[in-house]
Amino acid sequence: MTDIVLSLSDARLTLAGNAGPVEILHSITLDIARGESVGLVGPSGSGKSSLLMLMGGLERASGGKVMALGRDLTAMGEDDLARFRRGNMGIVFQSFHLVPTMTALENVALPLQIAGVKDAIPRAEAELARVGLGHRRGHYPSEMSGGEQQRVALARAVAPRPAILLADEPTGNLDAANGAAIIELLFNLQAETGATLVLVTHAPDLAARCARLVRLADGRLA
Repeated sequence: MTDIVLSLSDARLTLAGNAGPVEILHSITLDIARGESVGLVGPSGSGKSSLLMLMGGLERASGGKVMALGRDLTAMGEDDLARFRRGNMGIVFQSFHLVPTMTALENVALPLQIAGVKDAIPRAEAELARVGLGHRRGHYPSEMSGGEQQRVALARAVAPRPAILLADEPTGNLDAANGAAIIELLFNLQAETGATLVLVTHAPDLAARCARLVRLADGRLA
């Protein structure tokens, strides 16, 4: 039997809008297996990022069920969701979301320290070296380029060795050269860690690297 890591059953998302409730996602049913690389593609406004946020428990489904690693995210409170993400998910955002007052090393070490990992700093140093930024360990986000910041964000996401890696437009704010480097790094890290990778992208070259594409249109699977 296939080892399903993420499973959505009739998942729906409705958010409050100025003119009343807005249906963002309609009856999404989708299974993603362990170790898969899945690209969420479709036009702007089709619900790709919202679907990724449901998978990560960062948005709560308005109906249906979202399962991750056998746990029902729709039945969990905020604290339990945060603990679950900390132990099982790495999330990479388009806008990096690094802590501006922390160095590259401190940013990567942060999730390890929160998880109580004793060798958090040596682990973080090793992760920075893997993404080619060992020499930037003492630099702050404002002192790094967009490509470097995204590499730090990737190192931070994979440092705890999550079973699930979620990435929202990871190359969206980067030029072509840095984007290509991040794509290569992302898939190399996924292969090395065995993580299940789900990413949102408009970039054809990034989508082409995924083993499977899931297309959305108007909040529905196309």
